Parts: sequence; structure tokens; C-alpha cells
Amino acid sequence: MNTRLLRRREALLSLAALAAVPGWLHAAETPGDSIYRLDAKLEDQDGRPFALASLQGTPVLASMFYTSCDMVCPMIFESMHANLRALPAREREAVRILMVSFDPARDTQAVLKTTAGQHGCDSRWKLARCDEATARKVAAVLGIQYRRLANGDYNHSSTIDVLDAQGRIVARTGKLGEADPAVAAALRKLPARAG
Repeated sequence: MNTRLLRRREALLSLAALAAVPGWLHAAETPGDSIYRLDAKLEDQDGRPFALASLQGTPVLASMFYTSCDMVCPMIFESMHANLRALPAREREAVRILMVSFDPARDTQAVLKTTAGQHGCDSRWKLARCDEATARKVAAVLGIQYRRLANGDYNHSSTIDVLDAQGRIVARTGKLGEADPAVAAALRKLPARAG
């Protein structure tokens, strides 16, 4: 990750921590490099609202996508499944998956629900939507770049982050279509629950 992106991420995390006045005690307990410091309100594929910080306590595989993508995004889903299959069953069950859409206008709750079914996403998966400003902030803390094209499609990176139980990025991959041994190794080092 380049220096400019790191500084941008740190600035966003700091602003998010300050903006989360009602949750300042929670933010104070969260490490400074945790993405959970970002006060992001999301909605999952079942229409349930949740805060980004609600994922705290388990390892998470996180990425971003948009449902009308027919090339890279399906491969991100495939890669998530491949990385999960690379783990022993017990470790696999502890991992949660977060996929945040950067196309809130088209990726409604119903569309996310259909997409979850099409990609075999079980209860461990959260396909999430949020407003455009929040999607930009989530992308910044995850180190994902995207831009909307004139035809409505997106150019975007295909980054998958491994988050520890406190929301710190401990590994990152851009490998698509198959498991990345570095992802499995990072997940194996993480406890299933925060201590």
C-alpha cells in the first residue's frame, strides 16, 4: 500500500473515531489501526442494519464488490469460498465474511439476498449495502480502489483482507479464483474469539 493511501486510511480512521461520540468508550478499547473504529452503518442481505464494529470478536475475510459485475466480482466470491475450503472445518466455521457493495443505487437488499443465494453464501456471510459516502470510507480503510464508469460499471481492485478479531488487517491478497496459502496461514494464527 502506498504512503498516500496509508495516510488517507489513518486520517479516516481518526475522523471516524472522533465522529463516533456515542461510542467513544468502544472506540477507546479498539486498537488504533482497527477498521472497526469507522462508524459505518450497513444493511445486510436480510435487511438487518448492523455496525461494522459488530463483527468484532471473530476473524473476518473482507472485500467489496457490485452485483452487476460479471467478471471480477464472481471471482472474488469464488476466492472467498476457496480460502474457506483451505481451512480445517473447525477453523472455517469461526471465519465471517463481509462483502460490501459500492453500488448502493442498484444493490438493494433484495438484490443482495438473491446474490447471496446464487453464490452459496451461508449465515457466516454478510453482503452489505450502505450509502455512497460510507462505501467510500469502507473502501479507504480496506485499501480498495474503485471508480464508476460512464456506462454504470466500475473499475475496481480485487483485494481481499484478513481481519483479526479486533478488526486489524493482518493479511491481504489479490489472488483470484483459488485459495491463497498466505490467507489460510494468517487465519490459522487467529483465535476464533477475542480474549
